[in-house]
Amino acid sequence: RLVCKLTNKSLKSARCAHHHQLLLPSSIPLTVSRRALIQGEYRRPGQPKEDKPPWKINFDFSKGLEGIKKHFTLLKQEFSDRWVGPEGKPLLEHMLEQNRVIWEFRGPESLEQWTLSSDQEIGGQSEVYLKLSKNNNTCFLYGTLNSTPPRDGETRYSGYCTMRSKQPLASFDRKKHHDWSSFNTLHLRVRGDGRPWMINIATETYFSHQKDDLYNYFLYTRGGPYWQDVKIPFSKFFVSHRGRIQDNQYVLWLDKINTIGFTLGDKVDGPFQLEIDFIGVCKDYAHTEEFAYELYKRNPEV
Repeated sequence: RLVCKLTNKSLKSARCAHHHQLLLPSSIPLTVSRRALIQGEYRRPGQPKEDKPPWKINFDFSKGLEGIKKHFTLLKQEFSDRWVGPEGKPLLEHMLEQNRVIWEFRGPESLEQWTLSSDQEIGGQSEVYLKLSKNNNTCFLYGTLNSTPPRDGETRYSGYCTMRSKQPLASFDRKKHHDWSSFNTLHLRVRGDGRPWMINIATETYFSHQKDDLYNYFLYTRGGPYWQDVKIPFSKFFVSHRGRIQDNQYVLWLDKINTIGFTLGDKVDGPFQLEIDFIGVCKDYAHTEEFAYELYKRNPEV
């Protein structure tokens, strides 16, 4: 009889413990996933995953020979430019240079240096196009902005169009950077329709989680038939990460410039147009500001 009582008590206690485990949360602390040091590639909502394995490559012998010839020609050009001076210019000319045109639109081959994108990548309805003018001296960036979000259940906002320069490459597809350290001002000659644009400059970064950082500033077009010479000091550009302005700001690295781009997203539906003559840099000796925003001290003095 004593054994039966002890057995019934143990069964009841086991049932109660199991019941409490179902009702109450576990006392074991849950492991919260920390922020990964190496972030994966950002995939936009509605964009399918790429399940293609990396070893599936289409080999072409003729293209391989053309690629070898092309890259060795570029390598030879790099050696000859280094022998002449910085960026293939004599040292004195490089030191005294005050203006430099980086991009100008004088033929169909100049349009191949740029790439276009819009919210159609996420299911939006905006359209953007790029073409040369009638006299082949300027480019027209035009299209239609539509802020209607796609019906995918995830995307809440839409309506943007972007033109971005391609990453310059050296021989054997090595990254090549623009060195603007001798200049302090961005110089553009544009003619718009009164819409505000955002200028985006991408630089080389040391860490992988900074690859989506951009330096931004505003471009206000006046509209009308007259050209507009815009000069923006590099000290005015501020840091943003995936569209969000960061509290901790950094000075723009002018010796590691990768790309420059123009984004329209003013939430005004309708057609737009931006005509660009050239994009360059210049040295303004009257501008002495190093950085327009507050820099935080890592180890403040006590």
